[in-house]
Amino acid sequence: LGGGGGIENEILQTNPILEAFGNAKTLRNDNSSRFGKLIDIYFEDFGKICGAKIQTYLLEKSRVVQQSMGERSYHIFYQLCAGADTVLREHLNLRSMGEYHYLNQSGCMVIDNVDDAAQFHTMLNAMNVVQLSKEDQESAFAMIASVLWIGNISFSVVDNENHVSVDDSEAVESAARLLQCRKEHLMRALSARKIRAGHENIVQKLTYAQAVDSRDALAKAIYASLFEWLVDRINKSLENGKCHTGKSISILDIYGFESFEKNSFEQLCINYANEKLQQFFNRHLFKLEQEEYLSEGIDWTRVEFVDNQECLDLIEKRPLGLISLLNEECTFPKGTDFTLADKWKRHLAGNNCFKGERSKAFRVCHFAGEVMYDTTGFLEKNRDLLHSDLLQLLASCDAQLPQLFATNIAQALQKLISPLRRNGTESQKQSVATKFKGQLFKLMQRLESTSPHFIRCIKPNTAQLPGLYQQDLVLQQLRCCGVLEVIRISKSGYPTRRTHQQFADRYGLLLPQSFTAQQDVLSICVAVLQRFNIPPVMYQLGYTKLFFRAGQIGRLEDARAHTLHGIICLQKLHRGYKARCQFRELKRLTIFLQSLIRGTKARRYYNELRHRHQASIVIQKFFRSRAVHKDYLKIRKMTIILQSVVRGWICRREFSAMLNQLELKGLPGRVSQEAAIPGEQSVSDINVTSDTWLTVEVESNDSLRHVLPSDKLGIAESKETSKVDTGPDTKIKVRPSLLAALQRRVLAAEAALRAKEDENAFLWQRLNRYDSKWSEYEARMTTMEEMWQKQMAALQLSLVTAKKSLATEQPSSLSAKQDDLSNFQTSVPRQRAAHRLLPPDDSDSDWDDSVSMGTKTPDQSSTPHKPSHFLDFSHARGELDAGRSVVSHLVKEFEQRTEVFNDDAEFLVEVKSGQIEANLNPDEELRKLKQRFDTWKIDFKGRLQETKGVLQKLGNVETSDKAKKKWWGKKVN
Repeated sequence: LGGGGGIENEILQTNPILEAFGNAKTLRNDNSSRFGKLIDIYFEDFGKICGAKIQTYLLEKSRVVQQSMGERSYHIFYQLCAGADTVLREHLNLRSMGEYHYLNQSGCMVIDNVDDAAQFHTMLNAMNVVQLSKEDQESAFAMIASVLWIGNISFSVVDNENHVSVDDSEAVESAARLLQCRKEHLMRALSARKIRAGHENIVQKLTYAQAVDSRDALAKAIYASLFEWLVDRINKSLENGKCHTGKSISILDIYGFESFEKNSFEQLCINYANEKLQQFFNRHLFKLEQEEYLSEGIDWTRVEFVDNQECLDLIEKRPLGLISLLNEECTFPKGTDFTLADKWKRHLAGNNCFKGERSKAFRVCHFAGEVMYDTTGFLEKNRDLLHSDLLQLLASCDAQLPQLFATNIAQALQKLISPLRRNGTESQKQSVATKFKGQLFKLMQRLESTSPHFIRCIKPNTAQLPGLYQQDLVLQQLRCCGVLEVIRISKSGYPTRRTHQQFADRYGLLLPQSFTAQQDVLSICVAVLQRFNIPPVMYQLGYTKLFFRAGQIGRLEDARAHTLHGIICLQKLHRGYKARCQFRELKRLTIFLQSLIRGTKARRYYNELRHRHQASIVIQKFFRSRAVHKDYLKIRKMTIILQSVVRGWICRREFSAMLNQLELKGLPGRVSQEAAIPGEQSVSDINVTSDTWLTVEVESNDSLRHVLPSDKLGIAESKETSKVDTGPDTKIKVRPSLLAALQRRVLAAEAALRAKEDENAFLWQRLNRYDSKWSEYEARMTTMEEMWQKQMAALQLSLVTAKKSLATEQPSSLSAKQDDLSNFQTSVPRQRAAHRLLPPDDSDSDWDDSVSMGTKTPDQSSTPHKPSHFLDFSHARGELDAGRSVVSHLVKEFEQRTEVFNDDAEFLVEVKSGQIEANLNPDEELRKLKQRFDTWKIDFKGRLQETKGVLQKLGNVETSDKAKKKWWGKKVN
């Protein structure tokens, strides 16, 4: 079943429910099944489980009211007391399990390593899975609690005849409330009984023993009916998806053989069922197998086995069997357990399987061994009478379940009464033993129609401990179960069998195909056996089957497996080759399809990118157009403003020039006082109304148009004047509105002109300050340049003197050097081009560093600066050449530094004067240049002194003194 969902899970979840209501702790098993169970599992055509049905046999009802010491009642009582929540506990008025008579009489209420509360919650979950509603669950728990409270009902003797009355206690009130009946009716039904005599009903008070039996009978009836109702509800849930396909598997789980210190009616019934099952097992495994050997005509020695038919005849044979005599004794009103024991001893003394004992005991020799029984309670348990008063009490309850129980019990009683005795008394009803015998007979008929498989459960020890193996106990169980007989017959027989057709079909592949195609089935079987050298004593040829001893069929299976393995390997290789070819083809097609799809996606993506690119270009175009348009409007606005200012200034200038020209010529015409602008008077003094015309007297029309065009000023000439009068006293009329507009423009232009004049004056002041500063700076530069020239001249003279001192060795070479030095000042070029402050290779030169250790040679090679002993040569002939090389190097360095300092100074002067634009501070750079010059000068002077000391060592003392006087006579400044 696998624990999956659906019907499979429902079948699995029925187990916790049935174990809670049908299992109990015994002396040998903590979870002993006290009922028989047959589960039919139904399958669909495709092998899927579609439904199930459960059938039960002989629930041990007496365990509800009485248990032996060390045993417990059914698990549900203890689980309900331990696991019920507060609401349910208050509703059922539950107490602890030690307060109930039915639970505390055995002295055992807890099982080691078992949590009853957790088991109760597991059972509740199982009820939900099998679709039991909450109302049904609460009703079932109410019946369980009512059974517990009924067990606590006590009685009191009221007279000398031992008649009793029910004590009015909490137990009676709680039981009546849970059953939903009246308390008075419950008390009357437990203490009195109605007997019908003729046409009258007689009320008979019960004795104490009868009252206790009546109380226990009610509790047992309620619990047994509840168990049957629960099984019926489970079956309805499991039959929802049942399909009638006729395919099913039945699992029988029934109690095993039992033998306790005190064995009663239940143990006799259980052992009777085990005797029947053992007979079926023997007939199936021994009788049928040996009969099959004989029917097939093989050489076979019959194996004898123990047959238990005599024990079964003792129990079920009529009219002198245990069950028949028990039913007969139950029909006698004055029959007791003693009379029953005497009857069995008298009638069954000649049976080898029966042994009478003293008092009420007797022994039965079962297939598993002898068991001693005690007849105490046999008659009452076999009758299992529920008085009509108790049945009417259940029917009168308001709760649904008690009414249903009463109806089912009444219907069952009517069916079980013999047709010939329907008008008899209650004692004529069918007994429990007879009913169990009928159920067992139907079970055996069903097993006969199936293909059974047996599973034997072996108990390793009686202490219920892990890891403990009791050999005697296990051996006894194997002997009792008939397992040893099965092993013996299997060892001496032929456990493996095949029909001729099955054997040929399965192992014919081991022979050549040409042989199997031409021979019949039996010839193929014989050929296979001979091919593999199986001895004739290890097998038998029957009429329709082949019989093999244990282990022989394994050789054929190994050969078949080896052959199939080779075939499978060949098939594997062929299928692998085909699969690889198909895979390569699929891979090629897949790659081709992927290339098409990826190409389509790439083209689609490219088109999308192209459209997005075009869209972005359009957006950029409009954005840039808008930005340019905004800039254009701004520039246009500024241009218009600038044009208006300039045009106003030009207009005023032309107007002033015109007025000055008129005044210089001394024209008789004059501007009226309202429109004239005399001298410094502002145009704003002109006051003209819209109703008047301004009259301007000018010398002639031509001169006026030349000075002030009429289309600009709005001058209107009189037709008469233009046509006739061209004299010197010509008058021109000016429109007042045009003059007002001209006035406003002139005022705005004057304001802008004054602002520009103020700005021009400020700029002139700054220019004057810059001129004065530049004059001062130029004077400083001139002074510094003169100082540099003097210092350079002094250095030049020192170098010339040094060259002359070397002229005695090589006159021609030194004279050439002297000529070069004499023309040094005149040959230094002045480059006025724009330079940077430092030359491009300044990063490679270290002449501006105050700690420089070398100089930059003209050919871009670095000559490191060495200490004063760098001219100490080992050979005398090389000393003169070394001195000339040092002096030549100093001359070249002097020329280069002079050129660099001059160029940097001229560049700074040009930057300062504004001739060249550069992002630097001329004053700061000039200061840095002066520092570098001073540093280089000190360094150069030191090297000259070192050179002087070297040259002194090269000549004699007198030459050195003369050279010293001539060369160093003048101190270098």
